[in-house]
Amino acid sequence: MAYSAADARQQLLDTLADATDALGLALTALGEAYEQLDDHAAGMLEEQLFRPVQLAYGRASRAHGQFAARHGRESRSFEARPAGLPSLGAKGFIASAVDAVREAEGTLATLQDSLLPVEVGDEQLRAELADLRALMAPLPQQAHELVRTLGR
Repeated sequence: MAYSAADARQQLLDTLADATDALGLALTALGEAYEQLDDHAAGMLEEQLFRPVQLAYGRASRAHGQFAARHGRESRSFEARPAGLPSLGAKGFIASAVDAVREAEGTLATLQDSLLPVEVGDEQLRAELADLRALMAPLPQQAHELVRTLGR
């Protein structure tokens, strides 16, 4: 499907927003998990998962805003979404966060594979997408290791 340059930029912006929304959901879920853990486990969650997801979310939302500004598009703000009921428990919230991170990573992988960032010709955004994916890549394994130690 052939896109005009404006359509391509908007598609790219919308897709980046979808990934950012997924990271926001992961962040909310991890915040909920944090509230249900003891101090030691909460500290581990914060260090191993929350901070990296928070960093990825911040970078994704900043990349969205900067790309929009560079190309005269409208940026948007990102709102926190509910992560679920407390009955999910810490492990359930962590699983939800991992699913959301995987969704965000998959969205960005599909975007990169589409070559849309190359067609738009924005080297800064291409570098930011690669950095975001690298930041998210270890998170599912880190979550698995953390969940394995909960309750011991």
